[in-house]
Amino acid sequence: MTTQCHKPKRRHPGWRMLLAGSLMASLGVSESAPPPRRVTNPPPPAAQAPAEAPIAPQPKVEEAPATQGRTYNLTLKQLGLNYPMTLRGVDGSDTVNFNVRADEIVTKASLKLYYAYSPALLPEVSHINVMVNEGMTATIPVPKETAGTELERDIDIPPRLITEFNRLRLQLIGHYTYQCEDPLHSSLWAKVSNASVLELQTTPIALYNDLDILPLPFMDRRDPRRINLPFVFGNKPDGTALEAAGVLASWFGATAAYRGARFPVQFEGAIPAQGNAVVFVIGRTSTLKPDGTDISGPTLSMVPNPNDPTAKLLLVMGRDSKELKIAATAVSVGSQALSGQTASITKLETLAPRRPYDAPNWIPSDRPTPLGELATPLALNASGFNPPPIRVDMRVPPDLFGWREGGVPVNLKYRYTPQPNLWASTLLVNVNDKFAKSFSLLPLQTMGDSQGLLSKMLADDTLPVEARFELPLSMIAPQTRLDFRYMYDVNKQGECRDVILDNVRGAIEPDSTIDISGFSHFIAMPNLGVFRDAGFPFTRMADLSETAVVMPDAPSAAEITTYLEILGRMGASTGYPATGVQVVTGSAVESASDKDLLLIAAGSNLPLLKQWSNYLPASFDGGRRFAISDLAYKTWDLFSPDPDVRKRQARLDMLFKSNGQSGIFAGFESPLKGNRSAVLVWGVDGDSLLDNSSALLGGEDYDDYEVVAGSLTTVRGKQVDALVNEQTYFVGSLGWFRNIQWTLSRHLGVFMMLSVLSAILLAVLLFLILQAKARRRLPE
Repeated sequence: MTTQCHKPKRRHPGWRMLLAGSLMASLGVSESAPPPRRVTNPPPPAAQAPAEAPIAPQPKVEEAPATQGRTYNLTLKQLGLNYPMTLRGVDGSDTVNFNVRADEIVTKASLKLYYAYSPALLPEVSHINVMVNEGMTATIPVPKETAGTELERDIDIPPRLITEFNRLRLQLIGHYTYQCEDPLHSSLWAKVSNASVLELQTTPIALYNDLDILPLPFMDRRDPRRINLPFVFGNKPDGTALEAAGVLASWFGATAAYRGARFPVQFEGAIPAQGNAVVFVIGRTSTLKPDGTDISGPTLSMVPNPNDPTAKLLLVMGRDSKELKIAATAVSVGSQALSGQTASITKLETLAPRRPYDAPNWIPSDRPTPLGELATPLALNASGFNPPPIRVDMRVPPDLFGWREGGVPVNLKYRYTPQPNLWASTLLVNVNDKFAKSFSLLPLQTMGDSQGLLSKMLADDTLPVEARFELPLSMIAPQTRLDFRYMYDVNKQGECRDVILDNVRGAIEPDSTIDISGFSHFIAMPNLGVFRDAGFPFTRMADLSETAVVMPDAPSAAEITTYLEILGRMGASTGYPATGVQVVTGSAVESASDKDLLLIAAGSNLPLLKQWSNYLPASFDGGRRFAISDLAYKTWDLFSPDPDVRKRQARLDMLFKSNGQSGIFAGFESPLKGNRSAVLVWGVDGDSLLDNSSALLGGEDYDDYEVVAGSLTTVRGKQVDALVNEQTYFVGSLGWFRNIQWTLSRHLGVFMMLSVLSAILLAVLLFLILQAKARRRLPE
């Protein structure tokens, strides 16, 4: 990729002048300006807020008119605290990290704390400390009168303590007697609810107009909230322009990761009144093109939002839709190389084709995966007698086939500090909050010379251990979390002699591995569950090069928004932009016969659905027809690892008419080619279609068991119901021998019957042959 970068000398007042200043004057001509300081990614959570951390420098900003401040309310759960804090002992503490966006400064902060504490605490010598970046914010007394009850307290946090990356720590100083005490006595506790709310009042600041800071400010990794980024089109986009928008949506979705992303669509160049946006400028006659500016090729530019001077617009420009897609592809795969306010893409080489299952976010299917590729070395360490679990998150291809296979091999290498003579210390291994394995941490007294363990002790007094075991494949989900929790026993020496020394450590070695290379890729379809969790089967190719999205001839804003948000979710799964996706209309669907199909429509906008009504588990002409099975009453079966258990054939065909809002997800085999998949996302109207997108993104408004699954799912507002799970075909490959085994096992009864019939026919045929020979010998 070759770019020409242009930087402005000054800010230009006025919308048209702003846009004019954002574009290059001509190819090969650039203006210089001081480059902004690069904004680095945040460090790992454990290192986000060291003691007495200096205030981190902000990106270079421009002066801007005063803008109304913003107020954010974030629960501790939204900040990553999945469970309530439990503080134990004479000095127990826990932390949660929070960050501040690069384009904001905090002017006021407070914490609404929901907490409770033990009735055994002595008020005179016990209290709860609240600290931000190790700076004392408040000390909460623990009077006897309110002990053991749920309490609420508002705590003001001085803004001077808050930097870009922050650590909120709560500490219990607890005592239950004035005499000698057990420092880990069960009566020494305090609990802090993860529903406690951190409120931040901020003032926005304008970052410098430079592509160097992308994806800032459109997606800020410091912000844990779901991103909301409008996409603005001057006119109704064609298929190629939609492909360009899909590339960017999937890229922003990949950078947003767990947060999720919404992409509301606006037409006719309606620039948002506030906030950031992506604006697509096509052709010299576009209403968004700056006056006096000639668009001479694929171009990217970052300019202020004329309605909100502290926000930014990312202009994606080209003389036609093809150049628009080139510009979008350049920013999605080469943003690290861009700089300056404006960049003209003069050359973009054809990207090398991707291979199946090579998504950057998915662990490899052809080799063991070191855990050091999934977590930083710092995150693989733990300290203390009861530290938080070491967490390793990974994404796994959802079509691993475990029939007659063992578990997933794990080669675990870990270290720990041996205790003198205690046998109860343990390392627990959990998978998605379910127990998987435990290892005893042997004490020093067992390490005689005959075992040679003492000779293995490292310089830091930790003992390296290697263990091989297998995890059941049924425990491995498309999004899997491994938790390694060290639990050390405490050596109690008697009254007035117990002292807790924080001198125990544990670590998971980065060269520990997990290996899925021994499993075939083979799965029964349709399966909307893997579509929900991983965007499968479309994400089998990380760039969606075997995916075609079928849209109406004139898609509405809601239909385009749904398309962009689904591609954003697929980008979050793969970690790669959808540079190969194809968008076609229903009338041109035959051109995509060799691809998996994603159909998106509201109402009767897509006539193709009427033509394909015989292939769908639901239809919508002359009313609404749904097939319903027992799955609606056995939702827990959706989570069984056995496909035969999950399977629920339709038992009822229902037709009705209604003016209520509803939408569906339907999976079926592509009518154009066998073993190719099709997924339909349909709504009665635009609002119902957006409800479908919300259900796919999920969140706290949805119950864990109300999910998109099976082969047919209905969505009515926030209510999601899986109705049918008819699996009619398979995708993937088993190899010829395993395929024969699998086929025979699926149809064993038929095979036995055919075998018996074949044996009978063979016996009859043999009898007739022998009888004929005997007759010929009779005259002789």
